[in-house]
Amino acid sequence: MSKLSTTKICVRSPAKINLHLEIIGKREDGYHELAMIMQNIDLSDYIEFENNQIGEIKLNSNSKDLSLNDDNLIIKAANHIKEISKDKELGANIFLKKNIPIGAGLAGGSSNAAATLVGLNKLWNLNLDYETILLLAAKLGSDVPFFVDGGCQFCFGRGEILEKYNSKFDYGVILLKNPNISISTIDTYKKYSKEFCPKYFTETQKTNDIRNDLRINGFNDIKFSEQRIKVKNDLQVIVEKENDSVKKALYLLSNLQNCFSFSMSGSGPTCFALFKNINIATEVFEQNHKMFNNNGFEAWVCKLINSGITFL
Repeated sequence: MSKLSTTKICVRSPAKINLHLEIIGKREDGYHELAMIMQNIDLSDYIEFENNQIGEIKLNSNSKDLSLNDDNLIIKAANHIKEISKDKELGANIFLKKNIPIGAGLAGGSSNAAATLVGLNKLWNLNLDYETILLLAAKLGSDVPFFVDGGCQFCFGRGEILEKYNSKFDYGVILLKNPNISISTIDTYKKYSKEFCPKYFTETQKTNDIRNDLRINGFNDIKFSEQRIKVKNDLQVIVEKENDSVKKALYLLSNLQNCFSFSMSGSGPTCFALFKNINIATEVFEQNHKMFNNNGFEAWVCKLINSGITFL
């Protein structure tokens, strides 16, 4: 059995929002060619990993709405990294403190998968390098690699081609989500494909042009504009059409004082508004928190963070 350097560790597993989500086309492998900017926020889950002596992966959580079986990305990630280790005796008791809402467009499950790879790599003293962790992450899901390093990144391909975006944004964020609604990312992409991507996409030059344009323009900083900044999210046209809570959330956010940008995150239904800094966002949040609740929304105020998975 591997010599284990520690018996218990705790990892922070943050959510993300999309500052840009552009669908270039559907690829022949069934995925979509994407150009995105993803940004971590400090709304986070916390995962505790503890060695056990029985060679099994056991998952528990404070959330009653979450499957703790083999379909959970934490279990999948743990089995992946255990398989790479080739040590059948390795085992872990895992406890997930869930704060990120499920099926919300904030990629909590993907973040948890990345946290499991990073956490067990340390717990089991495997010493897998960054590139190996990224390869394992890409097998688990398109958003998972982003969280390994996190912060603010351009995400290309199906999401696994990462480039650091030295944004130095310091925005505050208000999130709204109807707690009774979750949305399937897979179904949303299928609906988008049916309406906007009738054929497979193979234009390499167009892909390169869109990537370069995003690299150059990024997410335009409020310092350079007195007008509102529009966040591009191609999935929003599908979800907003079918989901009244998303329409209502976007309407409420758009009317908040000092909001300079608002959008749906990922495949929704969570929507967000951006403010110049966390102090302004907190003040607006406190003034409107009761109104959010009266309209049926859970609400959070967050700040942007410049890292993904971190040890506590």
